[in-house]
Amino acid sequence: MTSRSAKLCFSSVAIAAFGVVAPPRARAADYYAGRSIEMVIGADVAGGYDIYARAVARFMGRHIPGNPAILPRNMPGAGSALAGAHVFRVAPKDGTVIGALMPGAVMGRLLDEKATDLFDPVKFNYIGTADSGTRVCATYASSSTKTYEDALKQDTIMAASQAGGATRDYEALHNNATGTRFKIVSGYKGTSDMLLAMERGEAAGLCGLDFSSLKSQKPDWLRDKKLNIIAQDALEPLPELTALGAPEIWPYIKNDLDKRAVELVLSQQLFGRSYVVPPGTPPETVAILRAAFAETMKDPEFLAESDKLRISISASSGEKLQEVVARVHASPPEVIQRAKRIIEP
Repeated sequence: MTSRSAKLCFSSVAIAAFGVVAPPRARAADYYAGRSIEMVIGADVAGGYDIYARAVARFMGRHIPGNPAILPRNMPGAGSALAGAHVFRVAPKDGTVIGALMPGAVMGRLLDEKATDLFDPVKFNYIGTADSGTRVCATYASSSTKTYEDALKQDTIMAASQAGGATRDYEALHNNATGTRFKIVSGYKGTSDMLLAMERGEAAGLCGLDFSSLKSQKPDWLRDKKLNIIAQDALEPLPELTALGAPEIWPYIKNDLDKRAVELVLSQQLFGRSYVVPPGTPPETVAILRAAFAETMKDPEFLAESDKLRISISASSGEKLQEVVARVHASPPEVIQRAKRIIEP
């Protein structure tokens, strides 16, 4: 498979229309009447994933017959793996617990040899994804690393989460696939802490941050040009970032196997804001939640709120998301093995 065809393959799977037909409303209303749903968010409070999940939780209940309240609960740790294990093994299989997971939790078992065996991402029932985003590498304005070429020539201290988090993985990916000289400092709890570290001068920058999260968390930094966006990571370029002068990673990767491995890693962004329920949840209940999620993504009030929060919505259905996850996990062994090495610091 060529680099271009691989991109098109992943991109075509990601583009989907919602076509879920909800079960009879009387039955659905009876099922959820008087009940509540817990949304387990696999990230810290105030980060990009938390902002998205809480916005979805505020609006999705009104599209579920019976109008159950959806109550957010943060369960950060191991790149959402703790939340994933909880939803997979502990949560009731009755549609009363939804997991909001980072892509790393879905990709971890495929790419991380130390990843938990407590859940199988392919077996989740996917409700949908709110965004298929582009991630960026950025440095603070005061950093001497102002371009990607600078990052190739000089050491740059980069803030990162623990193993399994996108920031650590993507910084390692750039080092191993293109030769950047990022010095990765792991252990930050969330992106809000990493951005604070940049402001304080503890770190020069970070990679693996969703551009939509950056716009939501630090709109003033973009407005006041306090950031150097030195690269954009996605299967296809984002025009907004291209206009800002952010280069793609592809011209800097010379090896074809490395390009295919990077494509595999970046394909996780196609399910950037995914919502799941446990395996074993009754199909009719999964259908209710998928239909409600689809309606939420079209809700004018939800979209207006998203604009206020500066979060982008590029949604795909649960059915298509299920296909993407299965396809990614069936990638050729040699590509998977190289992808594993590329994201190791």
